[in-house]
This record gives sequence, C-alpha cells and structure tokens, in this order.
Amino acid sequence: MTPASAAFGERPGGRRATSWFYNPQVRGVVFQVLVLVAIIGLLAFFANNAKTNLEKAHITSGFDFFSERAGFDISQTLVPYTNDSSYFRAFIVGLVNTLVVASIGIVLATIIGFIVGIARLSKNFVIRQLATVYVEVLRNIPLLLQLLFWYKAVLSVLPSPRQSLEPVSGVFLNNRGLILPDVVAGPGSNLVGLALIAGIAVTVGMVRWARKRQAATGRQFPSSLAGLGLIVGLPLLAFVLAGFPMSLEFAELRGFNFAGGTVVHPEFLALLLGLSLYTASFIAEIVRAGILAVSHGQTEAAFSLGLRPRRTLHLVVVPQAMRVIIPPLTSQYLNLTKNSSLAVAIGYPDLVAVFAGTVLNQTGQAVEVIGITMLVYLTLSLATSAFMNWYNARMALVER
Repeated sequence: MTPASAAFGERPGGRRATSWFYNPQVRGVVFQVLVLVAIIGLLAFFANNAKTNLEKAHITSGFDFFSERAGFDISQTLVPYTNDSSYFRAFIVGLVNTLVVASIGIVLATIIGFIVGIARLSKNFVIRQLATVYVEVLRNIPLLLQLLFWYKAVLSVLPSPRQSLEPVSGVFLNNRGLILPDVVAGPGSNLVGLALIAGIAVTVGMVRWARKRQAATGRQFPSSLAGLGLIVGLPLLAFVLAGFPMSLEFAELRGFNFAGGTVVHPEFLALLLGLSLYTASFIAEIVRAGILAVSHGQTEAAFSLGLRPRRTLHLVVVPQAMRVIIPPLTSQYLNLTKNSSLAVAIGYPDLVAVFAGTVLNQTGQAVEVIGITMLVYLTLSLATSAFMNWYNARMALVER
C-alpha cells in the first residue's frame, strides 16, 4: 500500500476503508444532529432562565388567566362582550377587530392600487400625473403619520352630531363616526342569505366553466355580467318572494347624539383609510411594473386582431402581468396585516391594543400574552402566504 492510498484510508488491495468518518453523508447527518442539539440546549437555557426570573419576581406562569374576569370595556366589538366577560373573550374581540380591518383593507388597497397603477400608464397627461403624485406622496410619508393625519386632522375636526354632514339621505358623518342605516331582519330573511350563497356558488362554477370553454374553443362568455346578475338577482328575487322580510332602520337625532342605526367609529375609519391608501401606493407600482413587463408586441398583436384597448388590457395584458404582480403583492398583503398593529396609536381596539396592551398590563402574564400575539400574527401571515402561493400557481403560464 502506497503512502498516498494510506492517507486516503484505503486498505491493502485498493479497497477504500468503510469508516463512517470518511462518509460525507454520515458526517452531514452528525453535524446536523449536533447543531439541532445545540439549538435545543440554547432554547432550554433561555426557558429555564425565564422561569427562574419569573419565580424570583413572584409572577405565576400559565394560561389560567384566560378564564378570569376582564373588568374593562372595549369601545368597538363585533362579538358580544361586557366588562364581566373573560380575558379569552377580550382576546377574541381584539382578534376579530384585527381580521375585519385587515380583510377590508386588503380588498380596498387592491382595488385602489390596480386603478392607480393602470392610471400611471394612461395616455392622458392629467390622469397620469395625478396618479404619480398620489404614489410619490403617500408611499414616502410614514404610515403612523398618515394614521394620525386621518384621525386628528380629518375625522376629529368634523362637525358635531347636530351639524352632521349628510352625503346621502339617511347616512350621517360627524366627529363621532359614520352613521349608517341598520338592517332589521324579519321572518324569511334566511331565504335571502341562502339565495346570496347560492348565487356566489353558481358564479364560481360558471367562471370555471367559462375559462375551460374559452381555452377549448376560444369563445368568450360574459361571466362577469352573468355572475353579477346572479349575486344581485337571486337575493333580490328571494327578497320579493319572501314578502320583503328585511327593512332599514334609520338613525334619528335625539338630544346631542343619534339613536338607532349602525355607527362606524372614527378610529376604524382612520385606520382603514390609512392602511388602504398607504398600501395601495405600493400596489400601484407593482401593477405598473407588471404591466410594463409584458412585451409590447402582445398589445400590438391584440390590436391587429381588432381588440379594443380595454379588452386588450383585460384579456391579454393583465393575465400575463399577474405572474409578475402576485409575488410582491403577497408581501404587501402581509405588510398591511402587520401594520394594523399601529391601531394602538389612534385608539382602535385591535389585538395588540386589547390583548398585548390592556390584558398584559392587568394580568402581568407578559410571556404568555406576547407569545400568543406573535403566534397569531405568524399564523395569519403563513395562511395569507399559502393562499397567495396557491393562487400564483393557478395563474402560472401552462405550457402545451
């Protein structure tokens, strides 16, 4: 055996030694196990250190506080809640408030962002410049300042209830919020809800059928108009057949405030406007970049086939641009959801303000409360990413 073969672990006769130390796969597994053990040990050290410090401070740990009485009021609740409710109910109220403002904000930001992004490519000079000013101003001002602007400089200076603005009959706007008519449901109103669900389900099926039909034959079907007719027409038909089971209760001015109706508080309006308009300025740039990424030859080919600009944008440009738009659009949705935690600055009772604020201060369960709050935002972000990844896969270009 030569010295070189001995150095590489070969046995006499040219056979390589089978020692595990010379197997790259085995060494890789060993190193990964060692790293995993080190991480677990580090986490165990931090956990034990935190437990020791909590015991020295006479702070109990655990989740028994969830069943205790909260003892504080929440200004805006979409689920039943009183100051006699438990801390768990307060957690649910904050979570629901966060989900509502994030969901509505994502929808509004998407609509506004697409409109402004397309407007930035308009041939009309005035429209193009207005869209540019909107994007450059809003995305370069911190979101917190925008929230304070909407809350302090716009909504707080509105007139008192006695001098309320009435943009539409029965709708009032004042410094206490937006007051809308309340929907009073009577016997048979369930039929209207079932008709709405049926209309949405039929519309989804029809859109899928229309896409398959267009891919197979090239013939288009007006699925948008037909779907709108189903979603509006079926509930309206059920409303008539059920004998008009739903009515509107309008708010009335009594004394110094309105009685009846539904009140949308100014904190919610300020947060929704700030999040939607700020995020829309970034979405507009994403949409503009996605449209510019589509080859101009695609547009010229569509024009040569006789398609009008609006149909070209809808059928040719936007479907191809979506492959570029969706990945960064996901990041903006995640940012909007996480930025909703700034609601504490204007007094909107979201998850951070209610649970990581009031509940934490009253119970002193900092580790549990902050851990749960972080887990909630992590879950929301992962769920949003999973949905957008699924949608991105559906919008991907399928090669034949």
